[in-house]
Amino acid sequence: MQGYPTKPTAIFFIFASGVLFSCKTPPVKQYGFLTMLGHDTISIENITRQGNTLTSDEVDRFPRVRIRHTVVNLDDDGSIRHLAMDIHTPSEPSGQRDRKVVADVANNKVHLSKTDSTGTVIRDFPTGGAIIVAHVPQMYSLYELYFAAAAKRSAASKLAAGSHVPMRQFYIDREFDRFPLGEATVTPLGNGKAEVTHDWLSGTGEATMDSGYNMLSYSGARTTYKVEVKQLAAAPDIKGIAGRFEEKEAEGGSVRSLSVQDSLRAQIGKAIFTVEYSRPLLRGRTLLGDVIPYDRVWRTGANAATSFTTSTPIKLGGMLVPAGKYTLFTAPHTTGVDLIVSKRTGEWGTEYTPSQDLGRARMISEVATAPVEEFTIAILPGDDRHGKLVLEWGSFRWIAPIEVQ
Repeated sequence: MQGYPTKPTAIFFIFASGVLFSCKTPPVKQYGFLTMLGHDTISIENITRQGNTLTSDEVDRFPRVRIRHTVVNLDDDGSIRHLAMDIHTPSEPSGQRDRKVVADVANNKVHLSKTDSTGTVIRDFPTGGAIIVAHVPQMYSLYELYFAAAAKRSAASKLAAGSHVPMRQFYIDREFDRFPLGEATVTPLGNGKAEVTHDWLSGTGEATMDSGYNMLSYSGARTTYKVEVKQLAAAPDIKGIAGRFEEKEAEGGSVRSLSVQDSLRAQIGKAIFTVEYSRPLLRGRTLLGDVIPYDRVWRTGANAATSFTTSTPIKLGGMLVPAGKYTLFTAPHTTGVDLIVSKRTGEWGTEYTPSQDLGRARMISEVATAPVEEFTIAILPGDDRHGKLVLEWGSFRWIAPIEVQ
């Protein structure tokens, strides 16, 4: 009988080991993301992941400086179940600098509450049973959740590489939060590659992932947000970086857009011209063939389309342009650049409609005498009937002769 207890004891040991194994605490992962636009830092983030919980401390300037602390709880499929984000925006009015956004996803509904000193706004949006993600333009832990959720859905459904995974996204920042859920699509391509498109991204973003659904890098080269994002192995000093961003914003006296809106007025003889456009910065980047692809129509600036008004008929690059308001586009090639005058006006810069072309003219291409940091449009008079339209940025200088009719 002395050996009788051995078997139950062994069973208990195995059972106890099983309990310990099943209750094992998920490992903690710490890393970060650095987002660059040329040589300028646009956002930086410190992330802690443990199981289905993500905690992020992040600062971005796009263009407003915002400092965020976020906790996200995920469902097993990678969809957001609960999100709480505290946002500090130094440039907002004093009563609105601190804001809390809480999102709960349940019963095919996103329940949003957004609170600052002015009160609380509550909104409810139906999900239709979709994967739910959150959108902040330059917060790439949220982008990582897009890609991870799509990879999980693709694997669970045994989808072929290149199959689209639809999602719905809610908006956090004040500029967008009045909008209902938007549409997003992630396409896992295989070999750790994936693409994303969504309502607030003009173009297609590209990510590289590892086998554990972690985003290693992201490129906005095929979008109008031409950022490059890389994962950081060490946790960055968010507090220190946020302080420097805030100081720089305060020194400027106001929030400065990444691509400042500008206008010019010029006169050649009896003709009066106005141009309204946005002025992106060089930021150490390669422009032609990279930021501005060859053989594609460029918005000729940033943000809204570039408008051009003439009070009298002119010839622009040899093309007859009646008095009126137009939109200017350009199409650079390795062999030169075309100026495009469009009859359509008031559109966003990516909304080019070929059927609305008034015409095209080949511009004169020169090399700038010194690199031009901020994209610049000028109209330079020669005499009472002649002058030139000049576009300069980086090393290029494009010219279209003007002749007043």
